Amino acid sequence: MRGTRRKTQDGTNVVATYTQLSHAVKADGLLERTGGFYLLVAVALFLASAGVVTGMVLLGESWYQLILAGALGLILTQFAFISHEAAHRAVLRSGPANDRLGRFVGTFVVGMSYAWWMNKHTRHHANPNQIGKDPDIEVDTISFTEEDAAKRTGFMALLTRRQGYLFFPLLSLEGVNLHLLSLKLLFGRHDVKHRKTEITLIALRFGLYLGALFFFLPPGIAAAFIGVQMAVFGIYMGASFAPNHKGMPVIPADAKLDFFSKQVLTSRNIRGGWWATTLFGGLNYQVEHHLFPSMARPHLAKARLLVREHCATHGVAYTEANLFESYGIVIAYLNRVGLQARDPFACPLVAQYR
Repeated sequence: MRGTRRKTQDGTNVVATYTQLSHAVKADGLLERTGGFYLLVAVALFLASAGVVTGMVLLGESWYQLILAGALGLILTQFAFISHEAAHRAVLRSGPANDRLGRFVGTFVVGMSYAWWMNKHTRHHANPNQIGKDPDIEVDTISFTEEDAAKRTGFMALLTRRQGYLFFPLLSLEGVNLHLLSLKLLFGRHDVKHRKTEITLIALRFGLYLGALFFFLPPGIAAAFIGVQMAVFGIYMGASFAPNHKGMPVIPADAKLDFFSKQVLTSRNIRGGWWATTLFGGLNYQVEHHLFPSMARPHLAKARLLVREHCATHGVAYTEANLFESYGIVIAYLNRVGLQARDPFACPLVAQYR
């Protein structure tokens, strides 16, 4: 993994093969924008949002509002997918236009800092699954590397040793975590582009959202509504992004790989066709997304055929799994990493002979 001029099994330089693949993708028109598709998606999501609001008005002071809270969590995640694609310049033709769209959808609609997402996600794409460079494998509640797990003590060690089984329940808190992390950046000391604009949009968004909930609903139902919406949002977001890289090779901090190898060998596709693309906002084609981040969602399925054939021709491992297999891989991987956590109740002498 340390060579910068890695060759495929047929002896071809990997960098040269990626250039060939890029030419083929461009020749097939797969880097063209599909504005009409995203317009239809946006209209569908706004209509769904309007349906939730209408349902809330009709239900009134009812605990059935929590069903609509779950639906809103799903809708907001779908909006987050659009913001994600705009950040990759996949929606509109110009970079500034994509940024304006992504910032509006991400901050005002979803409620998270677009600048925070851009900073975090850009670093992830540059070095997926590389220790010390990919923020998505930095230690948090979950430990993604054995080195981080081995440093856990006390209660966190107990949690870490079972983190695979606890992963999806913990995702119910991920929505709150994502919002707090984005606010931490906005109110931190680092330079942030459009800081005032994002703070204003987020404040306006939560002011309208919370104000409407507590004005029309009793405090208990309103609070439960927020809890369910945030839990569903967190689980859906985590369940959409986690299968793509977790359980794939982790790259040492000092390793150097070419772009093609780095993106393909650390990414996993989810099989499923159109329904998976709809459910995951195109993230099911993770290999293609990492190779061509600005590719619009409707083109990813066609690109997969080219990329898979290209990898097979040159002997590069191309990983796919169905939805349940991928989740099983994630859980098993996290449990395996978690076993490195220090057991606070274990005898040190016994631990030496495990």
